[in-house]
Amino acid sequence: MSEIALEARHLYKVFGKNPGQAVRRLQDGQSRSDVLDAGTAAVIDASFTVERGEIFVVMGLSGSGKSTLIRMLNGLLPPTAGEVIIHGSDVSAATPRELREIRRRSVSMVFQHFALLPHRTVIDNAAYALEIQGVAKAERLERARAILDKVGLAEWADSRPDELSGGMRQRVGLARALTAGTDIMLMDEAFSALDPLIRREMQEQLVELQQELGRTIIFITHDLNEAMFLGDRIAVMRDGRIVQLGTPEEILTDPANDYVAQFVQDVDRTRVLTARTVMEPPHLTTPVSAGVRGALRVLREQQARAVFATEGRRLVGVVTDRAVIRAVKAGQTDLRAIVDQSVLTVGPDELLTDIVESAVESPVPLAVVDETRRLIGVIPRVTLLATLGNVEPSTRELPVVSTPLDMVAEFTPLVDAAANAAPAAGAGADGGPTTTTEEGAL
Repeated sequence: MSEIALEARHLYKVFGKNPGQAVRRLQDGQSRSDVLDAGTAAVIDASFTVERGEIFVVMGLSGSGKSTLIRMLNGLLPPTAGEVIIHGSDVSAATPRELREIRRRSVSMVFQHFALLPHRTVIDNAAYALEIQGVAKAERLERARAILDKVGLAEWADSRPDELSGGMRQRVGLARALTAGTDIMLMDEAFSALDPLIRREMQEQLVELQQELGRTIIFITHDLNEAMFLGDRIAVMRDGRIVQLGTPEEILTDPANDYVAQFVQDVDRTRVLTARTVMEPPHLTTPVSAGVRGALRVLREQQARAVFATEGRRLVGVVTDRAVIRAVKAGQTDLRAIVDQSVLTVGPDELLTDIVESAVESPVPLAVVDETRRLIGVIPRVTLLATLGNVEPSTRELPVVSTPLDMVAEFTPLVDAAANAAPAAGAGADGGPTTTTEEGAL
């Protein structure tokens, strides 16, 4: 079972002369603009939970309330109404002493503009939180050095912040938060001041560190591509409210309203969606035990040009119409003998960006298999292209595109003839002349 690291319960933050009245009016259904005479509502009825070890992203444009929200989570701003619960403790009701203890032991923060101490070395900056906690110097320096090594700054341990690039200074800020050893890290637009290339490197490093160290991260950003890359779940804010909360795939494929839809229209879908997101049920299958005639029957009934052969639910390979026709002509009955076992497969959690090339190369839909090679879905090329173009597929792709097009029209009567009875000599399956192609000789 998942463990809740942090919970926000109906949080409101109103700045102005009468915040309590503004909250009551908001609770009664009035809008943000309706209560301007009482105060400015920065956060309105925000509720969510963050699971231990999760990267939870809060995304929104300037003025959406995301930075105000994160400052309520660690007690920098008291909520006008609502509660923040961290490991069972109500931050919003904590005394100043209790709040300092929560910040020392449970919550650390990485700021947009680094917030480093300029007169201290890199390692002293990284170890600063441990110094506040009262950890002995030798131990805190040892722990800080280990984290600096993880973020690639070990050789700059004795440098000062002004000797580092912007990306390196942000790594020091990240190292300081990690060295503190808190369960929860709050990151407020932590990478927005960096150049695009450095920003991407920092995003990738954060994901790697989170997977290794298992920290709970609440990340604030205005960049949806960043949110999609980092977040296990994303809360989208607008005008102080959370307008959608879900996984990146849910937000990308099912936006809650036009506001969210406008955000996601320019997102690089290949770096968000996975094979599991776009795969379809594997309808075109036949057990190898059904033999050649069983595969022929499926091909005929589904008007398809290939079928996946399975054993139990495990994928054995693919069988094409061409192979089946030749096998019937030769009198073969063993389907396994004509199965192409070199069919391309992908895992369900592979990103689309990693499987597009395979989809282009494969003459059949990509087979999606789990770790036991169980066939759990297929990705037709038309479905993949429709997903990348953000449109609904209007047609269903037939599995094999390498079969000669002039064979498609005659395939159905050919297999009908093979599956039922042989036609009279000199007549084709439809009563007409026999064909002169190799497959027509069936």
